[in-house]
Amino acid sequence: MSDISLTASMRSNLLSLQNTQSLMDTTQERLSTGKKVNSAIDNPSSYYTAQSLTNRANDLDSLLDSMGQGIQTIQAANEGIESITAFVEQAKAIANSARDTTVAKQVTSTGTFEPLAENDIVSVKIGDKTYEYKTPAGGVDDIDTLFANLNADATSGLQDALADANLVFAKNGTNLVIKAADDSKPVDKTVITLSGAGFEMSGTVNPDARDTYVEQYNTILEQIDQLASDASYKGVNLLKEDDLKVVFNEDRSSFLEIKGDNATSAGLELTKQTDWTTNTAVDQVITSVEAAISELRDMATKFGNNYSIVQTRQDFTENLVNVLEEGSDNLVLADMNEESANMLALQTRQQLATNSLSLASQAAQSVLSLFQ
Repeated sequence: MSDISLTASMRSNLLSLQNTQSLMDTTQERLSTGKKVNSAIDNPSSYYTAQSLTNRANDLDSLLDSMGQGIQTIQAANEGIESITAFVEQAKAIANSARDTTVAKQVTSTGTFEPLAENDIVSVKIGDKTYEYKTPAGGVDDIDTLFANLNADATSGLQDALADANLVFAKNGTNLVIKAADDSKPVDKTVITLSGAGFEMSGTVNPDARDTYVEQYNTILEQIDQLASDASYKGVNLLKEDDLKVVFNEDRSSFLEIKGDNATSAGLELTKQTDWTTNTAVDQVITSVEAAISELRDMATKFGNNYSIVQTRQDFTENLVNVLEEGSDNLVLADMNEESANMLALQTRQQLATNSLSLASQAAQSVLSLFQ
C-alpha cells in the first residue's frame, strides 16, 4: 500500500469507510450477543463488576438446590411425626380399652353361711363340669370346717379340676373365694358357680383379660420404631437424632442448624408391656402415652418453624439471584433498539462514503481517456 499514492479526497473517504466498517463490526457483535460489553476491552469497570455479580448469582443459585433438599428432609420428618402421632393415639385408645376391661382374679361368694346336715350337697361348677361335695356324718356347723373339707375333698374330682385350671379355694372372712392359684401363671377363662350352705357364687376368673391389648400395644410400638427409621431423606433422619445444616450464602456464614429428635418408642419413653392386670399399670401407660403425644406436637412445631425459615430464605435467595442478574445485565446488555438504529445509520453512512469515494476517483479516471 505504501507504493500506491491516493489523492487526499480518496484517502479521506477511505478512512471514513474503514471507520464506518469498524463501527458496523462493533454494532453487529452487540446485536448478535445482545451485550454492549463483551470483554474487558469494551469497558473494564462494567465488565468486571458484572462478572462479579454474575458469579455471586451463580453461587447462590447452586445453594438453592441445597435449600430445596433441606426442605424435603424436613418434610420427610414432618410426615413421619404425623404418622407416629397417629400410632401413639392408637396406642392410647388400646390402653383405654384395656382400662375399661375388668380383670377378675377371683370369684367371691355372697350370702350367709347356714349349717349343713349330714349328706347335704354343695354344688360347684367349673366351666361346663359340675362337682358335688356331700357333707360327712354330723354335718358341717361353721364356714371354717366347710372350707377345710372342700380343700381336702378328693372324691368328687373338684380338687383336680381346680388344679388343672390353676385355681384354688380360699376364704375371705365369712365368704368363700375361688381364685388363681399363681398369678404368674396363665389361668383359663373359667366360669364358676357354687350353691349350698347359704352361699351363692357366680362369676368368671379371667386375669389375662387384657393380654390381647398388651400384644396390640406392643405391636404399635414396633411400628413406631420402624416408621421412625423409614422417615429419612438422602441419608438424613431427623427422627433418629441426625442433624441437618442448611447454608444460605456463598461464604457459608449464614446457615440454620436443625437438631434432630428421637421419635422412636424409646425416645418417646414408651416401653413394651407384659402385665396389665392392675389398673395402676394401665394408668401409668396412659400417662406416658399422653406425654409422648405432647412431645410429638412439640417436635412438629419445631420442624414446622424450621421449614418456614428455610422456605423464607429460599424465596429471598431466588429474589436476590434475580436482582444480581438484573444488575449485571444493566451493566453489559445492549439496547437492541438503539443498536438496530445505529446499524441502519452506519449502513447509510457506508453507502454515502462509497458514493463519495467514487466521485473522488473520477478525476483520476479521466486520465484514462487520454489513452483511448
